[in-house]
Amino acid sequence: MGSAPRLKIDGGISNQLARAAQTASALERTGYDGGWTFETSHDPFLPLALAAEHTSRIDLGTNIAVAFARNPMIVANLGWDLQTYSKGRFILGLGTQIQAHIEKRFSMPWSHPARRMREFVAALHAIWSAWRDGGKLRFEGEFYTHKIMTPMFTPESQPYPAPKIFLAAVGEAMTEMCGEIADGHLGHPMVSKRYLTEVTMPVLLRGIQRSGRDRSDFEVSAEVMVATGENDAELATAITATRKQIAFYGSTPAYRKVLELHGWGDLHTELNRLSKQGEWDTMGSLIDDDMLGAFAVVGPVAEVGDAVRSRCEGIVDRVMPIFHAATQDCISAALKEFRQ
Repeated sequence: MGSAPRLKIDGGISNQLARAAQTASALERTGYDGGWTFETSHDPFLPLALAAEHTSRIDLGTNIAVAFARNPMIVANLGWDLQTYSKGRFILGLGTQIQAHIEKRFSMPWSHPARRMREFVAALHAIWSAWRDGGKLRFEGEFYTHKIMTPMFTPESQPYPAPKIFLAAVGEAMTEMCGEIADGHLGHPMVSKRYLTEVTMPVLLRGIQRSGRDRSDFEVSAEVMVATGENDAELATAITATRKQIAFYGSTPAYRKVLELHGWGDLHTELNRLSKQGEWDTMGSLIDDDMLGAFAVVGPVAEVGDAVRSRCEGIVDRVMPIFHAATQDCISAALKEFRQ
């Protein structure tokens, strides 16, 4: 029996175009396996073009790009071009976002998110197949229709396979579908090891089995909050910031189920109430040490590398540590521990 695959360590790539190349090349230079952008205040795709130009080895992906803010044709073009320019290293990470943001921030339609995401992914594969094989594009679904593809609008052929698609999922319906139709799962930081092993993984495996694949054909990616410091004061500051972040996530209805698994369901109600009043400091004070330990790795720099590996190995394939209120020197020292 062979040894288990090595846990991959990923980092973040700046979404600011002026810093994207620098942060991506720094990840590759220091031994990381992948770099991800996030759709927050900047577009997640543009920085990856710069990252691809200034790296040659690491995987490059979006974690996440909001699928429903776009349509499959737009995303197919972006994925095709980034896969070509990165020489086959691009991972298309997609998520749904929540209804209010889709309708009120992006002014796009929202309905049946799991069914819509399934169809979105199917449409991507249909478009890429038409470009790769030269067949007629004829995709007609409940939400998306793509039936016109002339030579003028067909991109040049490229020697790499279609980009891998990773999906962000927390709820059981979306998670099972992810296992069935995607190449990987993107985990949220507000997921405990217990939730991952007792809820997420069994549901993912059910979907993977339905697709006729093995677990080895699928990658599970996790984000792990880390509170660390090179001295007591730095550690205390990081712990306070991490408590606030956990409280923020816990106030969101999507993560009530995660809290309920631990018997903390009532906390969500209180956090949600306080969030509407802007009581962020008060919210953080409600996160006790047990909750902190469930959702974050906590400790001095010399210990967090082993703690993250212990939390992830045998369960996930790649992990991205998320630091709160840590200095750059502290982060660099901690990441050195992860890579040992």
